[in-house]
Amino acid sequence: MGQGLTKIVIVVQARMSSSRLPGKVMLPILGKSLLYRMIERVQMIKHQAEIVVATSTDTRDDVIETEAATIGVPCYRGSLDNCLDRHYQAGKKHEADIVIKIPSDCPLIDPRIIDDVLTFYFDHPGQYDFVSNLHPATFPDGNDVEIMTMDCLEKTQKEANRPLELEHTTPYIWENPGKFKIANIGWSTGLDYSMSHRFTIDYPEDYQFIKRVYEELYPAKADFSCDDILALLKVKPEIYNINAAYAGVNWYRNHLNELKTVGADQTKSLT
Repeated sequence: MGQGLTKIVIVVQARMSSSRLPGKVMLPILGKSLLYRMIERVQMIKHQAEIVVATSTDTRDDVIETEAATIGVPCYRGSLDNCLDRHYQAGKKHEADIVIKIPSDCPLIDPRIIDDVLTFYFDHPGQYDFVSNLHPATFPDGNDVEIMTMDCLEKTQKEANRPLELEHTTPYIWENPGKFKIANIGWSTGLDYSMSHRFTIDYPEDYQFIKRVYEELYPAKADFSCDDILALLKVKPEIYNINAAYAGVNWYRNHLNELKTVGADQTKSLT
């Protein structure tokens, strides 16, 4: 089943005040910003969707609004720390039926993976409030897709109140399977590279890794896939090693005592 008249709004949250790598979304990749390159990839999906950059009203984020205009996508500006409200307000403003959360630190995201999660959602009409490929994660880190109905997002925006729920948008949903109908998509390979392969950006080494991947693959194939990246890393393991020390490190590690469904085996601390 296709999407029919369902309006999909993909919300890409971005801000300049990243704690570990400030301004990371504006770092250059082959002459364009990292945010530009990421949205370019998201625009390659086969499903019809509107892409909205959601940033804050902080003046430091003026540059993101300007960049969104350069890219040619709308920009919603809201709360700096309450990303849940930012997603909700952006979805509401753009009259979404479903909202897809894709964070701006995923510039290597494979559009095929976004399509696969969307296709699963539409193949099960009305059956799920929330469909993701993260709970639990199996894909290489940085292929984050979380789909939620607008009703689900509105209920979450009204009920969630813990700081981590507001900051990370979706924990209230996937931590409350009794309140929402939830599905998760695993990687069709049967492999789990979520802790071993890092395609996301939080540290300078991540930027160097992403930059190298683009330099190697983009000129010949702009829509390079996750499989293309993995094949490259086998041929040139020195690229994998650039940020290998950070593989498996993610935001969960700072909230293990607050989360019910995430264990220490799903993240690691820096050593």
